[in-house]
Amino acid sequence: MDVPAAKASFLNQDQEPGAYAYITSELEELIRIFHPFTQIVICQRDANNVVDRYVQQGLANNLFGNGFLTVIRSDESLAPHLLPPLPGREAMIDDVRFIAELYSDLTGCDEIALRLEVLDKAMCPRFHVDRTGIRLVCTYHGQGTEWINDEWVDRDKLELGSLGFSDRASGLLDERTRVEAAAPFDITLLKGSLWQENAQGGAIHRSPAVAAGQSRVLLVMDAIWDSNSG
Repeated sequence: MDVPAAKASFLNQDQEPGAYAYITSELEELIRIFHPFTQIVICQRDANNVVDRYVQQGLANNLFGNGFLTVIRSDESLAPHLLPPLPGREAMIDDVRFIAELYSDLTGCDEIALRLEVLDKAMCPRFHVDRTGIRLVCTYHGQGTEWINDEWVDRDKLELGSLGFSDRASGLLDERTRVEAAAPFDITLLKGSLWQENAQGGAIHRSPAVAAGQSRVLLVMDAIWDSNSG
């Protein structure tokens, strides 16, 4: 996949219709996040049973803690000490490295802020838009990130515009709005309001509720750009 050429092609399609959200099972289709009208791209993946068992065992023994935050380069693997020493750790490390390499190829950025979060409640329960460029998220355990199409949404009612009312009471969404969610192991790209020429756009999403006594394990990646790189 010629990422620079493909990216340029999508950026030049500003007069063509593009889907707000694009769902695929082909990794190559993640490049569609660069279409100016597209805010969410989800690549559906089958669960990795080895990683799934590893995560469940780590949660059952409370070995993940609250997770961690680190910075890696696209050609590096996670330091093993960051993850519990259980059968399946190498498979988890390999999957994270695979996702990091993919994200780096897409963004053209070699340095990545990576965090693994273990959540017992919704981290961001209100619908919102991230003040980022393009963020990657992958849920390893629990429900995936929830999102809504903005066709029936009043963006002026997001966050502070809600005046403290709930998302529905504020008028942000109505009975036509459908809440959708990524599945575990899906690779999800969320375009934020800081992406070029996207200040009035961005993927509208939220964290799902977490049932009492359960946990959600979430991987998040953000590109780190050199301050002199323009």
